[in-house]
Amino acid sequence: MTAYAVVIPTLVRDTLADCLAALAAATGPRPDEIVLVDDRPDPDPAALDHPLGVLGDLRDRTTVLTGGGRGPAAARNTGMRAVSAPWVAFLDDDVQVGPNWCAQLTEDLADAPPDVAGVQGVITVPLPGERRPTDWERGTAGLARARWITADMAYRTEALKQVGGFDERFPRAFREDADLALRILGRGLRIRRGSRTTRHPVRPASRWASLRQQRGNADDALMRRLHGPDWWDKAAAPRGRIRRHAAITAAGAAACALAATGHRRAAAACALGWAAGTAEFARARILPGPRTRDEVTTMLVTSALIPPAATWHRLAGAWRHRRAPAWQEVAR
Repeated sequence: MTAYAVVIPTLVRDTLADCLAALAAATGPRPDEIVLVDDRPDPDPAALDHPLGVLGDLRDRTTVLTGGGRGPAAARNTGMRAVSAPWVAFLDDDVQVGPNWCAQLTEDLADAPPDVAGVQGVITVPLPGERRPTDWERGTAGLARARWITADMAYRTEALKQVGGFDERFPRAFREDADLALRILGRGLRIRRGSRTTRHPVRPASRWASLRQQRGNADDALMRRLHGPDWWDKAAAPRGRIRRHAAITAAGAAACALAATGHRRAAAACALGWAAGTAEFARARILPGPRTRDEVTTMLVTSALIPPAATWHRLAGAWRHRRAPAWQEVAR
């Protein structure tokens, strides 16, 4: 049997208890160790009483560490350094492993030849069947197609240590998984998809969630610095709309500047370009959705705000990471 540990970074959300209950109920060889990394800036141990209580006999194998609020990449490194098993299976605290997950995981790991450093789980995202999914739900559903996603990803512990673990300069649950995978692949190792399944429910989100996600454009700038301008192709990641966002933002800014200096015709032309770009963006988000009043209102408002937010974060990230060295140089 292949020994393994499970590492779960957590902000102790309501989903954690369901995550741990599913893990405790899964059939098959049990993990040698479970490491929960509480990444709240000011952790309250009492908040973990209920989630830990659902683990049953796995409670004795579970260790709780603090991450200091430095983000999931740093939290996973904290957990990885604390385990001794040859494989580390990373789970997010908002997923629910399948009923045979432990058995399927050990089969995935036992079948991995020496040059396979990682085995990815199969992620499923349940969507409402009675209506079209919202923009937020469609975004979550995209996780089922993502490569190397750490919602359920197992890596050889030694391979992780060889590359210095996750790059802690990625402060969000975004791109840190692709960056790690590209560094491991760069060493001539392979990552493949396994047979185990994990459910990733869509968690509730405010109408401003898509606007907050634009901070990830700064992480894209770091990816470009570390892996080159073709990193999108290497990671098989969707390029997104950053170029269109930049053009819309430039048109809006030019319209304001031209209007302020009395160039009305030119300002009107730029304003028309801004309006057309914003309308196209909103339409692309509204048409696939449920088209309820609340959803349409959210799409209209955020579609006007996202382009400048995305552009700002991308430029700020490019400046901040303009001289970023390879992660192993930082981690030494």
